Amino acid sequence: MLFVNFFRAVAVTGVSVILSAAATAAPEVRLVLQVTVDQLRGDLPLRHMEQFGSGGFRYLAKSGIWYTNANYRHANTETIVGHSSLATGAIPAVHGMVGNVWLDRDSDTLVYNVEDSNYALLSANADVDKSSEIDPTQRVANSDGRSPRALLSSTFSDQLAIRYPGSSKIFAVSVKDRGAIPLAGQSGKAFWFSKAAGEFVTSNYYYDAYPQWVLDWNRAGKLDRFADTSWSLSQSAQSYQRVAQDDNDWETDVAGFGRTFPHPWGARDSKYFTTLLTVSPAGDEITLDFAKTLLATEGLGQDDVPDYLSVSFSSTDYVGHVFGASSLEMEDNLIRLDRTLADLFEYVDDTVGLEHTLIVLSADHGGPEAPGYLQELNQTAQYVDDDVVSTDKLNADLRQLLSVDVDLVQTYFHPYVYLDRDIVEELELDLATVQGAVADLMLAHPEVAYAYTASDIVRGSTVGGDIADFVAANHQAKRSGDVYVVFTSGSFINDFDGLVVAASHGSVWRYDRHVPIIFAGNRIKGKTVSRVVTPYDIAPTLANRLSIEAPSGAVGEPLKEVTP
Repeated sequence: MLFVNFFRAVAVTGVSVILSAAATAAPEVRLVLQVTVDQLRGDLPLRHMEQFGSGGFRYLAKSGIWYTNANYRHANTETIVGHSSLATGAIPAVHGMVGNVWLDRDSDTLVYNVEDSNYALLSANADVDKSSEIDPTQRVANSDGRSPRALLSSTFSDQLAIRYPGSSKIFAVSVKDRGAIPLAGQSGKAFWFSKAAGEFVTSNYYYDAYPQWVLDWNRAGKLDRFADTSWSLSQSAQSYQRVAQDDNDWETDVAGFGRTFPHPWGARDSKYFTTLLTVSPAGDEITLDFAKTLLATEGLGQDDVPDYLSVSFSSTDYVGHVFGASSLEMEDNLIRLDRTLADLFEYVDDTVGLEHTLIVLSADHGGPEAPGYLQELNQTAQYVDDDVVSTDKLNADLRQLLSVDVDLVQTYFHPYVYLDRDIVEELELDLATVQGAVADLMLAHPEVAYAYTASDIVRGSTVGGDIADFVAANHQAKRSGDVYVVFTSGSFINDFDGLVVAASHGSVWRYDRHVPIIFAGNRIKGKTVSRVVTPYDIAPTLANRLSIEAPSGAVGEPLKEVTP
């Protein structure tokens, strides 16, 4: 009994020491603020740091733990894939969001990632206006309904809701529906911007009716200040690194927005007014305004139960697509983004206190340079012609190669070729053989570096080292295609149903996988870390910091520098 009491005493003392150490390591977390910057390649904030103020990226660099060597390890670096990985700590093979669009084999139709016909938008006339929508993946959606039900893993926010049922407030905001919905998880509330309606919206998955503060925000004329004005340079011209690069042949003029400053937003009632706001820093500014209103009216971070707010800023992605990563437009956009971040952090400090706020900033993916820019530097880069992935050409070649008289390829939506498996089965063809034939046809094109069949991925018989592993990490049996196509470095399709862009992400290459990871607030001490980490580590790190269970599919590990 003496020994039992002794060990009990030691155990109690040990637990007390651990709890005491944890209590003194950092103040309680009242708010987790997860910031995602769409298409923020890891080097971009560093190359412009000298042009930033003190409250945004410089605050993060001085007071935060900045991981400079963070890279995704999946192949399809698209928006929904990255946001879902940030939310779940899982690879797409686990969380299921393998692309912005995939073929639903049950209905034989292409589906948009977060569409769900069971949950309609609360706003009338807020569905995607396909006549003015510049995002080709949005135009695929078959209904206006949206929900997180396609996610196959829980998220950090879901785990927070499990730990504090009914008391932890969980919200996500973005211009893009796919930038908000994954982070809110299945238990939180998500809002996104409808370009058709010119307001922030949600679906009846989240609410039966809008909270009054949302109605008030949407009716307040927040967009009017941009009408009949322009996006102009925010600093004197001589202070920019790329002021001489304001008119490049490879840049895109979207609906009269132009290739040079100033870029006019147009009249308030013009067809593309709200679209052009999102193709500029204005999109981030209205997202910030809505997020600040949400934070205040919902009372986030005002008690001992930790709340969660995800803010995904989308302008960097649109600017990268239209003008390129090394354009004057991107430079000014990043300067304005820095001010937006500073405004957000200052507001959180005033309302919650940064010592009670755990901040993490990252990106859903990186982005390439425009081929025209690289060609000026004598580097190899190119746009891929649509003929390379023509389903008509593939079907004609397969007819001859396999001696069939029907079409075997059902559709191509990058990066996947989808076979019509019903026809393959009816003809009693070997699926792996047909997949291999498609892969061989794709590899005949010099723009194609690799073509991986689903059969080889499942068997684990792919070659290509890390590249093959990244493709395998993207494979989910019910959603992924029959052949995964990898273009050569610096090559990508830039023509989407007539919309020509300067650059497009989504590849396996490092420029698309490299992102920043920065933890700050909650009295974290500043540090730069260069070892290899992944964005899948973020959700487990947040869970570890708050002493809750990590998401169900998480493959990442808690980052030791952030562990209290």
